[in-house]
Amino acid sequence: MTTTSPTRPGTGFWSSARARHLMPIAFVTYSLAYLDKSNYAIASAGGMAEELHLSAAGDSLIAASFFLGYFLFQIPGTIYAEQRSARRLVAWCTVVWGLLAVLQGLLHSPGQLVAVRFALGVVEGAVLPSMVMLLGRWFTKGERGRANTLLILGNPVTVMWLSVVSGWLISVADWRVMFVAEGVPSIVWGLFCLRLVKDRPADAGWLPDGERAGLDRALTAERQAGAPAATASGARGYARVLRSRPVLLMAAQYFFWSFGMYGFIFWLPAIVKDGSGAGIGATGALTAVPYLFAAAAMLLNSRLSDRSGRRRIAVWPWLAVGAVALLGSYGAGSNFPLALALLVVAGLCLYAPYGPYFALVSELAPPGVSGAAVALVNSLGALGSFAGTYLVGWVRGTSLGNAGAFGFMAVCTLVSAALTLTVREPRVPASAAVVPGAPATVAPRTEPAGVEGGSD
Repeated sequence: MTTTSPTRPGTGFWSSARARHLMPIAFVTYSLAYLDKSNYAIASAGGMAEELHLSAAGDSLIAASFFLGYFLFQIPGTIYAEQRSARRLVAWCTVVWGLLAVLQGLLHSPGQLVAVRFALGVVEGAVLPSMVMLLGRWFTKGERGRANTLLILGNPVTVMWLSVVSGWLISVADWRVMFVAEGVPSIVWGLFCLRLVKDRPADAGWLPDGERAGLDRALTAERQAGAPAATASGARGYARVLRSRPVLLMAAQYFFWSFGMYGFIFWLPAIVKDGSGAGIGATGALTAVPYLFAAAAMLLNSRLSDRSGRRRIAVWPWLAVGAVALLGSYGAGSNFPLALALLVVAGLCLYAPYGPYFALVSELAPPGVSGAAVALVNSLGALGSFAGTYLVGWVRGTSLGNAGAFGFMAVCTLVSAALTLTVREPRVPASAAVVPGAPATVAPRTEPAGVEGGSD
């Protein structure tokens, strides 16, 4: 399938000035967000739980409180980004979450940690949907799978080095030093973002005129052909999204996927430590292994999805295999090398669908409200993340132990795979590539993406 592109036929994604300028910035920003979101798990396994006398339930509640704040700010934050400035929202949120991340290392009670983790979730809440929406203004439909993947690639890549560096920092100092050292870079980077990022291509002096004109033609042609616009229309957009059966189904799907995903992310260090009997430094290194393979799987899957134009097949099979691998890992029992190998499979399968998934959500959304659709889906994902982080940690502290935890994660991941099959992909005919300086030609769709009766 040939997709509309503002670059010359046969040239790669990275041949565009947009990708070379924006994608490293997006990657670093989301990496820092994920760093300050996820290093709690390493701190807990590295002595914080013992020092603060946290029970399994209390530890889980502190970790999960982040996602309640994350849920609450998704939609209002994205409305601000749509109507005012995604650039300013992302930049100042980055500064504030860096300050809150540092503050975690200075606290001495569980109650204070709950409050700060909740506030950290609030300021990070709108970052992902705002950045997906922002990238939609800068990249065509045929590029967004890769653009979204390179953004979200900050997740596994960050957890990979986070696990090693955080384990090392705790081993040479303590968990408090880790929080402070890993929070400061976000403060500095947020100030840089104000200068490096623009809300729209028209505002970017560094973008070549030919590429800007080609992109404008390509995005205009997509809108005229019925493709969902990259921008949304404020509060009215959310009302339209709430009436969209495909988007609501994908929101439910993301709830269950996030349950399994964040149960895996937050409690993997503790599970690996229990299984291997290693110290915190070695545990951090072992925990990084699944994320190395996950990053490679994300890149491969998004490239194949963008080439074929098919999104659903790039999501549900991975999740189904990941669920089976989670169950198999626990079934490996005392055979830790086999258990770790299956955790690697589970990790790469849980991560691989992210880029195609968010491209699918945008394509299923009613025209003009893809930003609202991503925010709604991500909100339900935040609730799933809260449930997964809290319940998986709580179950590990009961008589069900790790067996119950793995069972919870596997069942929810299987449900998410099944829900993906309940929506039909929009049928999109082939379209001609757009060359800068040449008129864009796009064949009309036979049915609009995301409109009930056409994509559900």
